[in-house]
Amino acid sequence: MELLPILEGILFLVGDEGITYEEIKKILELEDNELNSLINHLKEEYNSEKRGIQLEKLGNKYKLTTKKEHKKYYELLTEVETNSVLSPAALETLAIIAYNQPVTRVQIDEIRGISSSHLVRKLLLKNLIKDVGRSDGPGRPILYGVTSEFLDYFGLNSVDELPKIEKIEVEEDTTDLFTSKFKDVEL
Repeated sequence: MELLPILEGILFLVGDEGITYEEIKKILELEDNELNSLINHLKEEYNSEKRGIQLEKLGNKYKLTTKKEHKKYYELLTEVETNSVLSPAALETLAIIAYNQPVTRVQIDEIRGISSSHLVRKLLLKNLIKDVGRSDGPGRPILYGVTSEFLDYFGLNSVDELPKIEKIEVEEDTTDLFTSKFKDVEL
């Protein structure tokens, strides 16, 4: 089995969190010389002018990052996204964070019933939410909360001014629709 695409997939999956050398070594079950060779090979592939990302070691973790020479285009992207209107899905995600903060992305996904990672990134770029710490749960996922820009955007002084959510109680209808609608008729 080719390990290069597996390493690339691992790096993609860990995203901004990155992954340590030892974690990669354990997952791929490789010796140091084999892993060093694999990492160097992937770095060389990304050094091509045809690629927009690179493999970097930041701190003690390996991450896929964008190339510095493309920075002006990435800045334009964030300007475009910052100026755009919030979609209904982004508003829904933002409401979940505001009412449940601090909350992890997985908890947001569970409430929405669909992946929210792209929306969370957009809301972070717009500075409407922020990283407020780490959960004590497995993997210590990032906890998100709203920012002062969120409050400004919605004209609030604090999150206490958010509209209260009333619990909706559903009453069971005990009417037997079949017998009430269709009564016996004598012929």
